Amino acid sequence: MKNIWLLAMLFLFLTACSNNSDEFENTKENEELQSLDVQFTIPESAEAGETVTLEATVTYGEEAVTDAEVMEFEYWNVKDEENTTTVDPINNNDGTYTAEVTFHHPGTYEIYAHTTAREIHNMPKKSITIDGEATAEHNHNHATHEETDDSHHEHAENFRMSFDQVENVQTSEKTKLTISPSLNDQPLENAEVRYEIIQEGKEKHEWIDATEEAGTYSATHIFPRTGLYKIVIHVTNDEGLHEHEEHIVEVTE
Repeated sequence: MKNIWLLAMLFLFLTACSNNSDEFENTKENEELQSLDVQFTIPESAEAGETVTLEATVTYGEEAVTDAEVMEFEYWNVKDEENTTTVDPINNNDGTYTAEVTFHHPGTYEIYAHTTAREIHNMPKKSITIDGEATAEHNHNHATHEETDDSHHEHAENFRMSFDQVENVQTSEKTKLTISPSLNDQPLENAEVRYEIIQEGKEKHEWIDATEEAGTYSATHIFPRTGLYKIVIHVTNDEGLHEHEEHIVEVTE
C-alpha cells in the first residue's frame, strides 16, 4: 500500500512539473509574440527636391500602437553624419505614423525611425538614394516671418491677397489652404506662393509650396496637434514682388 501511495505522489509531482514547464513555455512564447514591431517603409530612391513620404507601422503583438511615447524620424547624408535632421510625424491613429520630407541635395541618406512604446525602444534604419541636381532650400532662401523687420507689412500698391479662411480645422485631417492674389485688379499668375506654418509656442516652421491653377494657389496640410497656428502666406515673382500676409487658425481634435 505504501508503494502505491509513493507512486501516486511521484505521478502528481511529475504532472505538476510538466504543467509548470508548459505554463513557462507558454508565457515565454507570449512574451516573444508581444514584441514591439516597427515596419518602416520609404522609397529606395527619389529626385532632389521631390517630396518623400516616410511611414512607420507600429504594432505590439497583434495590437496597433496608436499612442507611441516617442515616434520620430532622424535622417542625415552619409557624407555628413554630424548634421542630422529630426522630423515629428503625423499620428494617423491607426498604428501608422507618416511624415513628408524633401531632400535638396543628391546623395545617400540614412534614416532612423525612433520608436518607444510599451517601455520598449525600436529603431529600424533605412536608406534612400537621392538623384539629380541640388535644388534650393527655401527654408534658407526665404526669411521667416520673425526675421522680417516689417511685421505689420503693407502690401505693394494695387496688390491684393484674398485668402479663403479655413474653419473647423481638425488634427490628422487634410486642410486645403487657398489664396487668389491680384495685382492691378488682375489675377497674379506665374508667382511662387508658399505657406509658412508656425504653431504657437513652437520654434519649428513648416514651409509648404502651393500649386497654381489660373491665378489661384492651393496646398493641403495636415495639422499634427491641437492649438493655435500662425499661417504666413508668402507671394513672390520674377519681377521682384515679395508680399506676405498672416492669418491665425485654430486646430481642434
